[in-house]
Amino acid sequence: METSVEQRKDVRTELSWPVSIWMPELKRFINGKTFNVSKTGVFATVPLTTPIRTGHLVELNFPRTQTLAKRKGQFARIKSGKVVRVERRNMLKDATVGVAIQFE
Repeated sequence: METSVEQRKDVRTELSWPVSIWMPELKRFINGKTFNVSKTGVFATVPLTTPIRTGHLVELNFPRTQTLAKRKGQFARIKSGKVVRVERRNMLKDATVGVAIQFE
C-alpha cells in the first residue's frame, strides 16, 4: 500500500503547450511540452536523454501565438525556475521524462 501526500498549494490546469527550457549548465535550450501549469510552477516533459536533475536553475520560454504576441507586445513569456522533481520513468510511452519546475 502506498500513500502520497498532496503538496500542491495552487490549482493546476492541464495544458499541452510547447516550451523551451534554457539550461545554463549545458548552454543550450531543450524543447519540451507542458503537461500542466499553475501560477507557481509547471510540469513538463522533455526528451528522455536530457541531463536534467533536481536543483537545476532554468529559464522557461513559453511561446505566444501571433495574436497574443501582438496584444502583449512580446512573442514569449519567460519565467525563471528551479527543478524540484524529475520523473525518469517513461510516463507517456514516448521517450520523455517528466520535470516539475517551481517558478522563482
